Amino acid sequence: MKRRAFIQQATAGTALVTLGGVGLQSFSTSKTKKITILHTNDVHSHIDAFGPNDGRNANKGGIARRATLVENIRNENPNTLLLDAGDIFQGTPYFNYYGGELEFKLMSMLKYDAATIGNHDFDNGIDGLYAQLPHAKFEFISANYNFKNTVMDTHVKPYKVFMKDGIKIGVFGLGIALKGLVAPSLYKETEYLDPIETSQEMTKILKTEEQCDLIICLSHLGYNYKGDKIGDLSLAKATRDIDLIIGGHTHTFLPKPTVVKNIDNKNMLVNQVGCYGIYLGKIDFYFDADKNKSANGTSIIV
Repeated sequence: MKRRAFIQQATAGTALVTLGGVGLQSFSTSKTKKITILHTNDVHSHIDAFGPNDGRNANKGGIARRATLVENIRNENPNTLLLDAGDIFQGTPYFNYYGGELEFKLMSMLKYDAATIGNHDFDNGIDGLYAQLPHAKFEFISANYNFKNTVMDTHVKPYKVFMKDGIKIGVFGLGIALKGLVAPSLYKETEYLDPIETSQEMTKILKTEEQCDLIICLSHLGYNYKGDKIGDLSLAKATRDIDLIIGGHTHTFLPKPTVVKNIDNKNMLVNQVGCYGIYLGKIDFYFDADKNKSANGTSIIV
């Protein structure tokens, strides 16, 4: 099947979700604007496609195929952002040999707009991560890692604002607690901040000060946990004004985004597309003339 036809068919199978309780009749106007969000997570240095004998992942993935998909989607809608939710590093000999240089160079060629930082991105130490930054032509964003006393200070922003077709899009990043996952010698004096409190601060800035029409959280917290550990679902329920959480860490594959009621009982979306670059997440947001929004989403096999 041709990729264009597959993308259209995959997207057609998803339901339109209103965000903020707006009726669907608002979106019948010809003035509707469409913003497309593409995303990956936990690619773990998988540059090549899986081979024909690689079990359930046979003949899937590969950054060259992802590049073709992304290019086709951008051609259909230039108002597209490409984001990554962390754990870019660690998983194939490419990382062991090149230390992340190849991953960052290829992501730059695909014109990623932003990425957040996962726990495995510290696997060569914070100095190893810093050494590869010149190869990344995209922004790293993390609001709850305080890098003040490290070499990463000033090289990671808490959020970034994009403008697409008159729609202002705010994206902020969250990382998981590194203690117990990463040796302290690797992340050094990186300070972990509470993700819920950080999100409340970020959404206030993005909604009130930056006046964003769409707010996205790039999260490496994980999808969901038993107990008190904060994952994307519990974060969504405890916060307001986030329209989409793009998740990572738990390698959770969602065929379409999960619809969650936030603290104000309004719809928002949580999505995650497994791992290793096997799938590309695609969320389309639609804005009417008054900037009321709805969305649909799917996961496209690579």
